[in-house]
Amino acid sequence: MAESMAAPIRVLIADDHPLMREGITAVLACNPGLQLVAEAGDGREAVALYKQHRPDVVLMDLQMPVMSGIEAIAAILAFHAEARIVALTTYGGDAQVARALRLGAVSYLLKNTARTELLHCLSTVHAGGRHLTPEVALTLSAHQHPGDALSAREIEVLGLIANGNSNRRAALLLGVTEDTIKGHMKSILSKLSANDRTHAVMIAINRGILGV
Repeated sequence: MAESMAAPIRVLIADDHPLMREGITAVLACNPGLQLVAEAGDGREAVALYKQHRPDVVLMDLQMPVMSGIEAIAAILAFHAEARIVALTTYGGDAQVARALRLGAVSYLLKNTARTELLHCLSTVHAGGRHLTPEVALTLSAHQHPGDALSAREIEVLGLIANGNSNRRAALLLGVTEDTIKGHMKSILSKLSANDRTHAVMIAINRGILGV
């Protein structure tokens, strides 16, 4: 009886795809223990609606226009450190997972998550817990080893290479020597266990280190 009398979990959905929001809304509508309080189509709107409604849980898409989900997570937590935010995305790259969790998201779900997984996540997060799907947990454990993370400069170099720049061109753009770029690339290949530059770029995109 006590459970049935409990106030519903108030949820804010932030996603720039209307169909995605409609799907989640339909799931929430079928569960009396959940209540949709607001929908946002971009990160800036998500921050504003959070401040207005102070929901119990936020489902936050990481890639949105105007302000990204990553930026919105940071802004919401700066406003209210106890906010419970679940990162929501179609992309399972471990770098994206790590970035969202490092900022303060308490859980992470892929958009193709089963309905039961979504409901379990909302319940767990609202109760103060953390929820990571087995796939996401495995991705994190497989790639987060000491020393294998690319530095900010290495990511910058790899991004230039991914855009078709030669070592010489990358050196000119960054104001360093070509040997410095070669040194960065050697380190990148080693950390990513990549065979060559193209392979390194592919790995970085797949792991969410580089945006697509």
